[in-house]
Amino acid sequence: MLKIKGLHYHPATSNQPVLKKVSLQASCGKPTIIAGPSGSGKTSLVEIISGLVTPQKGTLFWGNKALNSRQRRSRCGVVFQFPERHFLGLTVGQELRLGHRRLSSDNQFNALKRVGLSRIDLRQAPERLSGGEQRRLAIAVQLLREPSVLLLDEPTAGLDWSVRNEILDLLKELSKDKILIVVTHEPELFRSSSNTSFELFEGELIPTSTLPKAKKAI
Repeated sequence: MLKIKGLHYHPATSNQPVLKKVSLQASCGKPTIIAGPSGSGKTSLVEIISGLVTPQKGTLFWGNKALNSRQRRSRCGVVFQFPERHFLGLTVGQELRLGHRRLSSDNQFNALKRVGLSRIDLRQAPERLSGGEQRRLAIAVQLLREPSVLLLDEPTAGLDWSVRNEILDLLKELSKDKILIVVTHEPELFRSSSNTSFELFEGELIPTSTLPKAKKAI
């Protein structure tokens, strides 16, 4: 279980804290959905959980063990918004192998199979894939790192409705054996009794069910 207690983050570029007293528990079995409009601090929260940014206050735990930034980077895989813009490999195969000294063909195939890309041509350039395929490839790249926590920043952004539904089904499947945290400004796509939902409101993380009705719409 991933636990966050008393997280406070005030970047130098902001006049006020972006995150205030944020606490959260997330575990395998169902996705944790964090909603909020642009600028609400969703991406900052992803960066802190994944160890890319250090907060002024707060502690992150794995079980009962506090995690430093390096340990969080090791445990977490991150797929940022429009990850296809950051592909570095000239081919799908190269993209999968980046950062690995050795990567077996079986491991590559298993990661691609899990995201529904088992028949993809590894010699193909990533930019020639469809939007949904690019998103799936970005997830496969992170799965090869074998993270305990998978963080996704706006995983449905820019995709048409049919592809969005496929990605939603994939995320539900991945959450069965990984802690899955999704941040989004499209919470209506994730409204399900099988999800745990929160909203970032004025820097605080609030369970969706306890939000005032006037504040609930995004």
